[in-house]
This record gives sequence, C-alpha cells and structure tokens, in this order.
Amino acid sequence: MHNSGAAQRALDYYLKEEMSAPTQGDAMFVIKPGISQEEALVHASDLLRSAAATAYESACSHQGNQRDLAFSVVYLIDMAKAMVERSLQGPAARANA
Repeated sequence: MHNSGAAQRALDYYLKEEMSAPTQGDAMFVIKPGISQEEALVHASDLLRSAAATAYESACSHQGNQRDLAFSVVYLIDMAKAMVERSLQGPAARANA
C-alpha cells in the first residue's frame, strides 16, 4: 500500500493544502456551458430513468436483504425523478397541483 496512488492522494488532500484544490482539468465530466435549466433537468431525468432500470435489474437478480436494498435504491431514484419531473412542469402547473 505504500506505493498506492489512492493513499498518496489522501495524504495530499489532508496535508498539502495547495494540492487538494481541484483544477479545471480534474473534472470527471463537464456540463456544457450555457445549458438551460430545462435541458439540464431533462437530462437528469433521463439519467435517473437509466439508474432506476439498472437498480431494478439488479434487484431482480438478488434475494433477501440484497434484493430489499436494491429495491430501496429504485424507490429513492423514483422519488428524485418525480422531483425533477415536477420542476419541469413549470410554476403554473406546480401551483395548481
């Protein structure tokens, strides 16, 4: 472990303040500049739908506690997706609900 990259990053994070600040090139992915709120929410909804499908398939292939945990993830994703979809409806639709 003494040559572990993860261990070195952890030490850098806690001990070297200047090294712990992420730079622009360190991002795993970058959101398109100028993306509208609606476009971002639609994309988030699509990502949540994919995550729910993946969690559901995982739940179906397990039994017992593992199955229960996977279905809990499906439920949490569905709640988040409902919130995203609600925000896409606009202020007038939300006020009438």
